[in-house]
Amino acid sequence: HLDMIRFAYPYLLTLLIAVLIWLLLALRKRPAALVHSHASIMARIGGGRSGFWARLPLWMRAAALALVVLAVARPQLYNISREIPSSGVDIVLCLDTSGSMRALDFEVDGEHVDRLTAVKKVVTEFIRKREHDRLGLVVFGKDAYTQSPLTLDKGLLLTLVNDMQIGMAGDRTAIGSALAVGAKRLKELKAETKILILVTDGRNNYGTISPEAAAEAAHALGIKIYAIGVGGFGPAPFKVETPFGERVVHQQVDLDEDTLRQVADIGGGRYFRASDSKSL
Repeated sequence: HLDMIRFAYPYLLTLLIAVLIWLLLALRKRPAALVHSHASIMARIGGGRSGFWARLPLWMRAAALALVVLAVARPQLYNISREIPSSGVDIVLCLDTSGSMRALDFEVDGEHVDRLTAVKKVVTEFIRKREHDRLGLVVFGKDAYTQSPLTLDKGLLLTLVNDMQIGMAGDRTAIGSALAVGAKRLKELKAETKILILVTDGRNNYGTISPEAAAEAAHALGIKIYAIGVGGFGPAPFKVETPFGERVVHQQVDLDEDTLRQVADIGGGRYFRASDSKSL
């Protein structure tokens, strides 16, 4: 919604041109003069007013006429709104920001990057393409919380995705909590299709609700779940600090694909394995 100003009789604003012409002609008109041999003495007697003060009444009359024209044209404040078409699809993205997302087994533009950087790039492209869908963001690690409720404001979503950092919700992985928070966001909204997309690279190792129980609750609410397991095969490279400086070591990351498949099956969706940026 946006407040705007319009005029009931905009054609009357053309009278402002007449006021301007009158003012210009009046300013060009030479004032009445008195020829006298002692003109300087006469000026002192007259008070020696400057040209500005002498013409001030003229400016004031012109301003008064302009305001009269504006008043007669009847300015009005009104409200306009723009309808945004929606496809009726609500999507909540549950994004893992736990410590394991530091693994450097992805490439973006030919450069090795951590998993979260790759996810952020793909999610950014996804948001831009879903022009008429409402999208929401849930981030999770040890905790799960709503980063953005469902919105059509793509600019806000892109900013929030860009600001995401590894460990912002803790270093553990509460998949069940993430699904529960995402389902809660979709629960009371009326939409033709409700979708929850879970993106994680780990195993549920924290939280009081299991991924399966959370998926059952979401399915009962008519929410479809898609799960994406992020990460390559085998030990993943990590940067670590050692007494000899920063080193890259390879560590095994426990991606629980069985649970993710089960969650997707319960939610009536599908499970995908994204081992590189292209597949993601």
